[in-house]
Amino acid sequence: MRSYFHLDMDAFFVSVEELFDPSLKGKPVVVGGRANERGVVSAASYAARKFGVHSAMPLRTAHKLCPQAIFVEGHRERYVEYSHKVYEVLQNFSPRVEMASIDEAYLDLTGTERLLGPPLAAAHSLHNAVHAATHLNCSIGAASSRLVAKIASDQAKPHGILWIPPGCEARFLAPLDVRKIPGVGKVTERNLHDCGIRKIGDLAQLDQSFLEDRFGKWGFALAGKARGEDAGGWFDGEIGDDDDPKSISHEHTFSIDTADASVLDAMLVRLSEMVSRRLRDHHLHARTVQIKLRYSDFSTFTRARTLDHATQIDTEFAAAVRDLFYKNWTKEPIRLLGVYAQSLESGEGQTSLLDEDKTARWRKTLAAVDKIREKYGDTTVSLAAGLTAAFRARVHENPENLPGKDPRSKDSEKEPPHD
Repeated sequence: MRSYFHLDMDAFFVSVEELFDPSLKGKPVVVGGRANERGVVSAASYAARKFGVHSAMPLRTAHKLCPQAIFVEGHRERYVEYSHKVYEVLQNFSPRVEMASIDEAYLDLTGTERLLGPPLAAAHSLHNAVHAATHLNCSIGAASSRLVAKIASDQAKPHGILWIPPGCEARFLAPLDVRKIPGVGKVTERNLHDCGIRKIGDLAQLDQSFLEDRFGKWGFALAGKARGEDAGGWFDGEIGDDDDPKSISHEHTFSIDTADASVLDAMLVRLSEMVSRRLRDHHLHARTVQIKLRYSDFSTFTRARTLDHATQIDTEFAAAVRDLFYKNWTKEPIRLLGVYAQSLESGEGQTSLLDEDKTARWRKTLAAVDKIREKYGDTTVSLAAGLTAAFRARVHENPENLPGKDPRSKDSEKEPPHD
């Protein structure tokens, strides 16, 4: 029988902030930006949640609900540091660990019972070990499937442990709202409600063929999830398998909507540089570039282009992005810009014979530039066209390389030992 844990740090961003400023403890705290800024809540303390504040809520809405809250920008570097500390603890419990985000992870503990004890005892040991290493609290769900373990950890919050013994999955899931199923958002929830399905137990009683007819492949996955099975999406693979990203992207929301072509152009170049850097980190090349435009009225458009050869070169990627943008921009003020790399390929990539020497020189140059950026920060070296772009990564966005997923560290592990 498989044994999986899902560990979720409790109010992670807020808790880390409290370590550095104990005066925040027990108070309504919102991490993500200032109260009058655009953007969304990255995390809210439990005291703030009592007023209806939650993650992904606009900061201005959070301020209306809880004007007495303390709003902080957040410190991404601290969150990354503590995420790595958590990951180090997890590696002591299982060789198969998957960081699903900066503050949550899956562990495969199958076959570890003789070493760690039964699931509940192992969960308590892990719970204590994380707190000892970080002084932070977490919640743990344990079950025979990752899906049930994830739902169990959510039910155990805050600072709890919940183990669902094998054979009890359906009974545990039945009374829960369908929205508790990972992947079920507002649209799917509304469609399920239209079918009279409000609880996971309602979903489990339906014939699989009905769900497939109504929801297609997603309906097939839903039927399995309702039974507590790892079905569809992220749960198709094993923990730790296929770490390479399927796409790489960066977005920026402007503080003030702008139609200034120079400002927009600089941001496109800056975003392209950041995406290209991550492509090189993962030894990947993009065959397709995509842009995302959101105007002042919140209308959002995406446009994509397939390149004649896959690339990871800043200048090539930025040129394709800028051309795509200017052919689709309506000259109206822009609220948000996004740049995406898709159709990713591994290996050295392809180029024409005429450009081979030029590409080789760029690769050598960018390898040196990446080392400088890694040591002194991403903004130390930039293409001239992107120098004026003031990009600030949002706190809630995951860092480029989560613990256990940094391709640079993996490369170092592959190096043969020195004599």
